[in-house]
Amino acid sequence: MQPLSASMNRPIHMRLLPPFSLLLLPLILLWSQASLASTSSQQASDEQAQLRQLAQLAEYVGVDYDAAIEKGEIVNKDEYQEMLEFSAIIVEKLTENTNLNQQNPQLYREALALQTSIKNKQDVNLIRQISGKLRSALLALMPESSLPKHLSSSKATAQLFQENCATCHGIEGQGNGILAANLSPEPTDFTDKKRADNRSILGLFDAISNGLDDTAMPAFTQLKEQQRWSLAFYVSSLAFQKNNQDSTANILPKVTLQEWINHSPAQLSDSLQSQGITSEDIAALRAQPSALFDHQPSPLTIARNLLTSAKKAFDSGHYAQAKTLSVSAYLDGFELVENSLDAHDKQLRKSIEVNLMQLRHLFSNSQHTEQVNSTFNTSMLQLTQAQTLLTESNLSNTTLFSASLVILLREGLEALLVVIALMTVLIRTNRRDALKYLHLGWVVALIAGGATWVAAQTLIEISGASREMMEGFGSLFAALMLFYVGVWMHSKTHAAHWQAYINKKINSQLKAGTLWGIALLSFVAVYREIFETILFYQSLLTQSESSQFNYFIGGILSGIALLALTTWGLLKYSIKLPLAKFFSTTTYLLLILSFILMGKAITALQEAAIVPINNLPINIEMDWVGIGSTWEGISAQLAVLILFIFYMVRAKKKIA
Repeated sequence: MQPLSASMNRPIHMRLLPPFSLLLLPLILLWSQASLASTSSQQASDEQAQLRQLAQLAEYVGVDYDAAIEKGEIVNKDEYQEMLEFSAIIVEKLTENTNLNQQNPQLYREALALQTSIKNKQDVNLIRQISGKLRSALLALMPESSLPKHLSSSKATAQLFQENCATCHGIEGQGNGILAANLSPEPTDFTDKKRADNRSILGLFDAISNGLDDTAMPAFTQLKEQQRWSLAFYVSSLAFQKNNQDSTANILPKVTLQEWINHSPAQLSDSLQSQGITSEDIAALRAQPSALFDHQPSPLTIARNLLTSAKKAFDSGHYAQAKTLSVSAYLDGFELVENSLDAHDKQLRKSIEVNLMQLRHLFSNSQHTEQVNSTFNTSMLQLTQAQTLLTESNLSNTTLFSASLVILLREGLEALLVVIALMTVLIRTNRRDALKYLHLGWVVALIAGGATWVAAQTLIEISGASREMMEGFGSLFAALMLFYVGVWMHSKTHAAHWQAYINKKINSQLKAGTLWGIALLSFVAVYREIFETILFYQSLLTQSESSQFNYFIGGILSGIALLALTTWGLLKYSIKLPLAKFFSTTTYLLLILSFILMGKAITALQEAAIVPINNLPINIEMDWVGIGSTWEGISAQLAVLILFIFYMVRAKKKIA
């Protein structure tokens, strides 16, 4: 038997390394999975870029053909030559892509029909019909574009246009810049309404981003993506400024931003005419594109739209894209109203959640077509029911107060317990001077959480998947660190001369590196909760009336009061505990927190589609302790328990 003192004098990291390495196994597996996915992701990205280019060329032909041919006669040789070259490029690229040809033979036939019609100088209406059909088929094969959350200001965008575009396209976009006379083909006149009616914003964005081959149009890669989108929306509005009337309210609820950028005004007019949308409505929104970004769809509308896009991608054979969109439907849409829906119909919330999780698995391949259709239809119906439930009945004052209170307590209690446990350890080990590092961690986390939310509203777009990854990896890190500290404290519980050990060792071991580690753990424990709490509150406010704001604030203040009371009680009574009892109690508290956070880490990573989901045969879901009904979550939490039991058994043997 090895003496206890010898065991305690060995460095902590040497005693923890083997099992601790086992706990790192999930991180290693995740890294391996990401590396394997990288290659296939790059291949998919290259193919999508080629499809985007072909769609851009198809649209360009449809827009500019009438400048080359009039009544079957060539009116501009340069423009006509360009039409021939662009149609030939489309045919050539599709011929080279044998995989795409095999999956979608109709694409090649349409491209060939376009080329033949141009050679035969067919009527412009026929050319636009063929090119539009070809472009729509190409768009159906591509994932939805990454869209901006907001546009640059009108003044900033106009300045961008003058600095980058005016020398060719003219100060007012009329294609009469100082360099225009020497260019062939001539620069586009953006004020030409006839052409603008057949031009999509996506086509303009691609032209700005990638340039146009065999023309003077360069790729503006020096501009940020948001600037390029802003320019695309700006130039698309120039032909419609005279239609600047206040009729945007008619169209906003009936068209998504994705549909708006994908299709030309002429195409939108055809598809929306049956819904009472006029060409004047479309022209007004083209002239005032900022209205698209001021109008924020509800989370459930976002979920429905993304789920519909996922189904379209699945039907087109793009299973990875379908899965990605279904993940986003849950994280960027439905998850934000879960708390509110719970207050009305908890069973409906659980059922929707289960179906959305199941869909991401079913979307993975074509073997589940029948089940996909059934689950998709059920999910869409349930989302409509949830929308009706939340729309027709605003949250009552009591419900709003309770939801506001529960969100803060649920998200804040775990972070509070971590901070309090670390605080009491430092106080009981006579290292009050180290408390400033602990407090620095959580104070910076509060500031960073608020700053991240502000940035997400104004500067950047943080997807639901990114949010869940942040929470998942943050929880995983916190769980591992708390397990580490808990085991270390358990090894001291039975030490007869603990106080002497403290006086001799604590000052030498708690150096700067360890202190900054405490600050980091404090930061992670708090930051991972802050941003999600703000998002939930933001969603809650959208479902309440302005007159109910006092109840919302009341819930927050009550939550803060309860957390403060909990802090006071834990500090007061934990400090009074005998030293051995204190370390024993704190050990189990840290173990419980590690257990809970490990379960929540796996759940968050499953929601972000990083960790697979394999359901247990029975439902044992208990959110308050992080237990979910999946093999992955249960296995990770059992690993925490088994490793801790291993340490307890080993410690008892050494004492014996």
